[in-house]
Amino acid sequence: MTDYKTNAPDGQSRENAAPRKKRYVAFAVATAIYLVFLVWVRSWWGLLVVPFIYDYYVTRFIKWDWWKRLKNGTARYVMGWVDAIVFALVAIYFLNQFFFQNFVIPSSSLEKTLLTGDYLLVSKLSYGPRIPQTPLYMPLTQHTLPVLGCKSYLDYPHWDYRRVKGFGRPALGDIVVFNYPAGDTVALNYQDQDYYRLVYMAGAQSVGSVPGSGTSYEEQQRAFREIYARGRDIVAANPQEFGDIVARPTDRRENYVKRCVGLPGQTLQIKDNVIYVDGKAEPEPENAQFGYLVHFLQAPPTAFLKEYGITQEDLSYPASEDGMTRYMPLTRRALDALRQAPELTDSIAPAEAPADWLYPQNMVKNWTTANYGPLWIPKKGATLRLNLYNLPIYERPIRVYEGNDLAVRDGKIYINGKQTDTYTFKMDYYWMMGDNRDNSADSRFWGFVPEDHVVGKPLFIWLSLDPDYGLADGKIRWNRLFKWVGNIQ
Repeated sequence: MTDYKTNAPDGQSRENAAPRKKRYVAFAVATAIYLVFLVWVRSWWGLLVVPFIYDYYVTRFIKWDWWKRLKNGTARYVMGWVDAIVFALVAIYFLNQFFFQNFVIPSSSLEKTLLTGDYLLVSKLSYGPRIPQTPLYMPLTQHTLPVLGCKSYLDYPHWDYRRVKGFGRPALGDIVVFNYPAGDTVALNYQDQDYYRLVYMAGAQSVGSVPGSGTSYEEQQRAFREIYARGRDIVAANPQEFGDIVARPTDRRENYVKRCVGLPGQTLQIKDNVIYVDGKAEPEPENAQFGYLVHFLQAPPTAFLKEYGITQEDLSYPASEDGMTRYMPLTRRALDALRQAPELTDSIAPAEAPADWLYPQNMVKNWTTANYGPLWIPKKGATLRLNLYNLPIYERPIRVYEGNDLAVRDGKIYINGKQTDTYTFKMDYYWMMGDNRDNSADSRFWGFVPEDHVVGKPLFIWLSLDPDYGLADGKIRWNRLFKWVGNIQ
């Protein structure tokens, strides 16, 4: 028998062995990293990929770089770009899904803590990343493809909610990114508004009245059902105004960012704009804003606006025909500055707190955004005693978020066909509010945030662009670059 190793020159044997050894080392390193990832996410289906990793690094039965052998130079060039783009999209998919994601502040609901135009790096590791519920979607999109305007994801396959272990859980005062809870149904022309609130408002306008506190629960609910049915039909029948009505899965709903002010199992109440948790007053964020009616004697100079963080949006709500009285959200610092500037204004008064169609919409209550509650925030494993008066508060978590059939017949509550006066919750829930307290669409309008909607925690601002100014006069907010969000209170 011929000994090929001894017949081959020594140098050639060493040359063949060295690349083979490197390929095995590369395979071992890649496989080890991949197996650690599988253990973390607890997904053993991923073991089916290991043979392909072995082939890529060692055997090369699959011609992974087939396009490099094309004779046509243009085809090789194009396929080179396609290969690079596909690799980048796959890498971005996994980075965004399990580790970090970019997020831009689109509105003023957290001003002046976070500003419109702040770009945030959001950590999925802080609270643990979710296993994707709709895994097939185009990276760098949330729910709509740019230009084409169609869905950027496939409805199937759809996986149940599961979250892998992270560094912690949302805490009081955390700024949290989450999927918009009321975004399960969306009127496309009003994507930034709560569909259900929109429906109730349209229905109430059609009916001409809303239930009062002097009626029984059954009468109230009958009236609310009529209002909702009327409003739903009005919205559906006017696509030219409201757009098409679409449904979205949890992880493809709009991303929102708010401050967590209530945790699972706590009782929350707002009294005169002060948040109480389990009876204890919570500290107000340094840059919290509240609404005021300001009568101006002259327009504030640009230097004054920049100094106190007053935006053009803050000035865009005229409250009088001459435009000199305006509704304005102001921080304590900006309020004091205006009060000490008699040349700018001669009258500042607190604005009336909003009260229309607060959560839950189908409940008669005398709540406003400044005086709200009390209500208990559901906690996983906790059992709540239900009655006809608190049922509207917990109807959406029980029916929509936790998938139960809920009905009231002859004054009795039925869950999944069985009469009951208790319910044990399957998930934790949170209460989220903006620091721009009188100008924020938050939990006071659409209710609890379930744990399966929580996306992550912002780490720092990596870019901040002021929409009110150009590049030459302060577009880039240099003082906010790489500012840690955890230090913004």
